[in-house]
Amino acid sequence: MGILYGMVGRGHVVLAEFNATQSNASGIAKQILEKINEGSNDSNVSYSHDRYVFHVKRTDGLIVLCMADHAFGRTVPFAFLEDIHQKFVKTYGRAIISAPGYAMNEEFSRVLSQQIDYYSNNPNADRLNRLKGEMTQVKTVMIDNIEKVLERGGRLEMLVEKTSAMNNNSIRFKRQSRRYRNNMWWNNVRLTVTLIIIFIISIYILLAFICHGPLLTKCWR
Repeated sequence: MGILYGMVGRGHVVLAEFNATQSNASGIAKQILEKINEGSNDSNVSYSHDRYVFHVKRTDGLIVLCMADHAFGRTVPFAFLEDIHQKFVKTYGRAIISAPGYAMNEEFSRVLSQQIDYYSNNPNADRLNRLKGEMTQVKTVMIDNIEKVLERGGRLEMLVEKTSAMNNNSIRFKRQSRRYRNNMWWNNVRLTVTLIIIFIISIYILLAFICHGPLLTKCWR
């Protein structure tokens, strides 16, 4: 079944969401927002609810959340959250800070719908996640039960290790390495083209000298 619900929020405010099924996922997500905002640290976290798991990524106050089937695992849902976070920040920038509830819902709910379908049904999504594995640093975690936590009014515990500075350094190193390889490739291409041009010009000058003229008329006779 894959991912069934996606949401982006700031603090207690829901900015955009999409529900692929008729469920109470939106209500549970709002309760999670209320509890998770008691903390202030960036984190990745998962919570179980019946046969579903709510996966949450919090970065700089922006919260991206999805509900997935328990059997779907955690790696692909967290790759989905990372993708949605990047798209949302790139699209709205500083407007996120002061936007009212559901301000981006009309536009961004379509993005959530498209990405939910892609990560749930496209086999390339799992291959993509393997490439992102070192970047997202999604690790095996304990799962708490949402109902028990909400009933006792307790604070939700962060159950996944938060993204560390080492993760950011890894991303930066990969980008720099890729940029360096591209620069080297283009340098080699430019050098090869330059050598070919010099070789052609040298041959032409030699023929012009032998044929006593730039038009090489004597050599054509």
